[in-house]
Amino acid sequence: MSTANNKVDVSIFQQPKKGNYYCGDSYFYKETETGFICALADGLGSGEFANESSKIVIDIIKENMDVDVKQLVTIANERLLGKRGVVLGILKMDFNRNLYSFSSIGNIGIIQVADGRKKRSIPNVGYLAGYRRSFKVIKEKLEPDMNFIIFSDGVKDKELSKMCLENTDVHTITKSYRYVSQEVRDDDTTLIAIHYNENVEG
Repeated sequence: MSTANNKVDVSIFQQPKKGNYYCGDSYFYKETETGFICALADGLGSGEFANESSKIVIDIIKENMDVDVKQLVTIANERLLGKRGVVLGILKMDFNRNLYSFSSIGNIGIIQVADGRKKRSIPNVGYLAGYRRSFKVIKEKLEPDMNFIIFSDGVKDKELSKMCLENTDVHTITKSYRYVSQEVRDDDTTLIAIHYNENVEG
Protein backbone atom coordinates (compact mmCIF):
# COMPACT_ATOMS: atom_id res chain seq x y z
CA MET A 1 0.00 0.00 0.00
CA SER A 2 1.37 3.42 -0.88
CA THR A 3 0.49 6.99 -1.65
CA ALA A 4 2.18 10.17 -2.83
CA ASN A 5 1.04 13.44 -1.30
CA ASN A 6 2.48 16.93 -1.77
CA LYS A 7 5.70 17.18 0.26
CA VAL A 8 5.59 13.69 1.79
CA ASP A 9 5.66 10.30 0.09
CA VAL A 10 4.63 7.21 2.07
CA SER A 11 4.84 3.48 1.36
CA ILE A 12 3.74 0.71 3.73
CA PHE A 13 4.34 -3.01 4.16
CA GLN A 14 2.05 -4.84 6.59
CA GLN A 15 1.41 -8.51 7.30
CA PRO A 16 -0.24 -10.24 10.28
CA LYS A 17 1.37 -12.96 12.35
CA LYS A 18 1.05 -16.39 10.80
CA GLY A 19 -2.34 -17.98 11.48
CA ASN A 20 -4.04 -14.68 12.33
CA TYR A 21 -6.71 -12.89 10.33
CA TYR A 22 -6.41 -9.71 12.43
CA CYS A 23 -3.21 -7.69 12.54
CA GLY A 24 -2.48 -6.21 15.96
CA ASP A 25 -0.75 -3.23 14.32
CA SER A 26 -2.73 -0.15 13.23
CA TYR A 27 -1.43 2.98 11.55
CA PHE A 28 -2.51 6.41 10.37
CA TYR A 29 -0.90 9.19 8.40
CA LYS A 30 -2.05 12.51 7.00
CA GLU A 31 -0.49 15.51 5.32
CA THR A 32 -1.89 19.03 5.66
CA GLU A 33 -0.76 22.37 4.26
CA THR A 34 1.43 22.98 7.30
CA GLY A 35 2.59 19.54 8.37
CA PHE A 36 2.43 15.77 8.43
CA ILE A 37 1.62 13.16 11.06
CA CYS A 38 2.17 9.41 11.15
CA ALA A 39 1.41 7.00 13.98
CA LEU A 40 1.95 3.27 14.40
CA ALA A 41 0.34 1.41 17.31
CA ASP A 42 0.94 -2.24 18.20
CA GLY A 43 -1.49 -3.91 20.60
CA LEU A 44 0.23 -6.26 23.05
CA GLY A 45 -0.05 -9.87 21.95
CA SER A 46 -1.77 -10.52 18.65
CA GLY A 47 -5.18 -11.14 17.11
CA GLU A 48 -8.50 -9.40 17.60
CA PHE A 49 -7.97 -7.85 21.07
CA ALA A 50 -4.57 -6.48 20.11
CA ASN A 51 -6.19 -5.03 16.99
CA GLU A 52 -8.95 -3.44 19.11
CA SER A 53 -6.47 -1.62 21.37
CA SER A 54 -4.29 -0.40 18.55
CA LYS A 55 -7.33 0.92 16.67
CA ILE A 56 -8.52 2.80 19.77
CA VAL A 57 -5.19 4.63 19.88
CA ILE A 58 -5.23 5.43 16.16
CA ASP A 59 -8.80 6.78 16.41
CA ILE A 60 -7.71 9.03 19.29
CA ILE A 61 -4.82 10.38 17.21
CA LYS A 62 -7.14 11.06 14.25
CA GLU A 63 -9.45 13.05 16.54
CA ASN A 64 -6.62 15.05 18.16
CA MET A 65 -4.02 15.34 15.42
CA ASP A 66 -3.59 19.11 15.87
CA VAL A 67 -2.05 18.78 19.35
CA ASP A 68 1.63 18.08 19.92
CA VAL A 69 3.21 14.64 20.27
CA LYS A 70 3.41 14.77 24.08
CA GLN A 71 -0.30 15.54 24.38
CA LEU A 72 -1.19 12.81 21.87
CA VAL A 73 0.66 10.15 23.86
CA THR A 74 -0.88 11.37 27.13
CA ILE A 75 -4.44 11.32 25.77
CA ALA A 76 -3.96 7.88 24.19
CA ASN A 77 -2.60 6.49 27.45
CA GLU A 78 -5.54 7.80 29.48
CA ARG A 79 -8.08 6.19 27.13
CA LEU A 80 -6.46 2.75 27.37
CA LEU A 81 -7.34 2.17 31.01
CA GLY A 82 -8.96 -1.27 31.22
CA LYS A 83 -7.85 -2.24 27.72
CA ARG A 84 -4.97 -4.36 26.49
CA GLY A 85 -1.77 -2.31 26.45
CA VAL A 86 -0.22 -0.73 23.36
CA VAL A 87 3.23 0.31 22.21
CA LEU A 88 3.23 3.42 20.05
CA GLY A 89 5.32 5.56 17.74
CA ILE A 90 4.25 9.05 16.58
CA LEU A 91 6.05 11.31 14.10
CA LYS A 92 4.99 14.90 13.33
CA MET A 93 6.51 17.35 10.85
CA ASP A 94 6.10 21.12 10.97
CA PHE A 95 6.74 22.47 7.46
CA ASN A 96 6.68 26.14 8.52
CA ARG A 97 9.30 25.74 11.24
CA ASN A 98 11.30 23.00 9.45
CA LEU A 99 11.09 20.78 12.53
CA TYR A 100 10.04 17.23 13.26
CA SER A 101 9.18 15.63 16.58
CA PHE A 102 8.57 12.06 17.58
CA SER A 103 8.12 9.75 20.50
CA SER A 104 8.42 5.98 20.60
CA ILE A 105 7.11 3.91 23.50
CA GLY A 106 8.00 0.22 23.66
CA ASN A 107 9.23 -1.72 20.67
CA ILE A 108 8.18 0.66 17.90
CA GLY A 109 11.37 1.64 16.08
CA ILE A 110 12.01 4.95 14.31
CA ILE A 111 15.03 5.46 12.06
CA GLN A 112 15.94 8.83 10.55
CA VAL A 113 18.14 9.01 7.45
CA ALA A 114 19.57 12.32 6.13
CA ASP A 115 22.54 12.87 3.79
CA GLY A 116 23.46 9.19 4.07
CA ARG A 117 23.56 9.40 7.88
CA LYS A 118 21.38 6.98 9.80
CA LYS A 119 20.14 7.68 13.32
CA ARG A 120 18.10 5.31 15.45
CA SER A 121 16.85 6.67 18.75
CA ILE A 122 16.31 4.45 21.77
CA PRO A 123 12.55 4.10 22.49
CA ASN A 124 10.99 4.84 25.86
CA VAL A 125 10.65 1.58 27.77
CA GLY A 126 7.31 0.00 28.61
CA TYR A 127 3.87 0.43 27.08
CA LEU A 128 0.68 2.47 27.39
CA ALA A 129 -2.12 0.99 29.49
CA GLY A 130 -3.79 3.89 31.29
CA TYR A 131 -1.22 4.34 34.04
CA ARG A 132 0.70 7.58 34.49
CA ARG A 133 4.20 7.35 33.07
CA SER A 134 7.01 9.59 31.87
CA PHE A 135 8.37 9.60 28.33
CA LYS A 136 10.61 11.73 26.15
CA VAL A 137 9.78 13.55 22.91
CA ILE A 138 12.63 14.25 20.49
CA LYS A 139 12.57 17.44 18.40
CA GLU A 140 15.06 18.08 15.60
CA LYS A 141 15.56 20.00 12.35
CA LEU A 142 13.71 18.68 9.31
CA GLU A 143 16.26 18.37 6.51
CA PRO A 144 15.64 18.24 2.72
CA ASP A 145 15.11 14.74 1.27
CA MET A 146 14.96 13.16 4.69
CA ASN A 147 13.70 9.60 5.14
CA PHE A 148 11.99 8.07 8.16
CA ILE A 149 11.34 4.39 8.71
CA ILE A 150 8.84 3.44 11.43
CA PHE A 151 8.38 -0.23 12.24
CA SER A 152 6.85 -2.70 14.68
CA ASP A 153 8.69 -5.57 16.38
CA GLY A 154 7.92 -7.99 13.55
CA VAL A 155 10.70 -6.24 11.62
CA LYS A 156 14.06 -7.81 12.42
CA ASP A 157 17.28 -5.79 12.50
CA LYS A 158 18.90 -8.07 9.92
CA GLU A 159 16.02 -7.32 7.54
CA LEU A 160 16.68 -3.57 7.68
CA SER A 161 19.35 -3.99 5.05
CA LYS A 162 21.63 -1.36 3.56
CA MET A 163 19.49 -1.47 0.44
CA CYS A 164 16.38 -0.50 2.43
CA LEU A 165 18.01 2.32 4.35
CA GLU A 166 20.05 4.06 1.65
CA ASN A 167 17.37 4.31 -1.05
CA THR A 168 15.37 7.54 -0.90
CA ASP A 169 12.45 6.11 -2.90
CA VAL A 170 9.99 4.81 -0.32
CA HIS A 171 8.29 2.41 -2.74
CA THR A 172 11.64 0.77 -3.50
CA ILE A 173 12.30 0.48 0.25
CA THR A 174 9.09 -1.46 0.94
CA LYS A 175 9.55 -3.63 -2.17
CA SER A 176 13.12 -4.38 -1.10
CA TYR A 177 11.95 -5.18 2.41
CA ARG A 178 9.30 -7.56 1.11
CA TYR A 179 12.00 -9.31 -0.90
CA VAL A 180 14.54 -9.70 1.93
CA SER A 181 12.12 -10.43 4.79
CA GLN A 182 10.86 -13.88 5.75
CA GLU A 183 7.64 -14.96 4.09
CA VAL A 184 5.95 -16.39 7.22
CA ARG A 185 5.79 -13.83 10.03
CA ASP A 186 6.35 -14.77 13.67
CA ASP A 187 4.88 -11.41 14.77
CA ASP A 188 2.54 -8.81 13.34
CA THR A 189 4.73 -6.75 11.02
CA THR A 190 4.41 -3.16 9.80
CA LEU A 191 7.09 -1.09 8.10
CA ILE A 192 6.30 2.51 7.09
CA ALA A 193 8.77 4.32 4.82
CA ILE A 194 8.40 8.13 4.66
CA HIS A 195 10.23 10.61 2.43
CA TYR A 196 10.14 14.39 2.93
CA ASN A 197 10.71 16.49 -0.20
CA GLU A 198 11.27 20.11 0.80
CA ASN A 199 11.15 21.36 -2.78
CA VAL A 200 7.57 20.32 -3.57
CA GLU A 201 5.05 23.14 -3.25
CA GLY A 202 2.14 22.34 -0.90
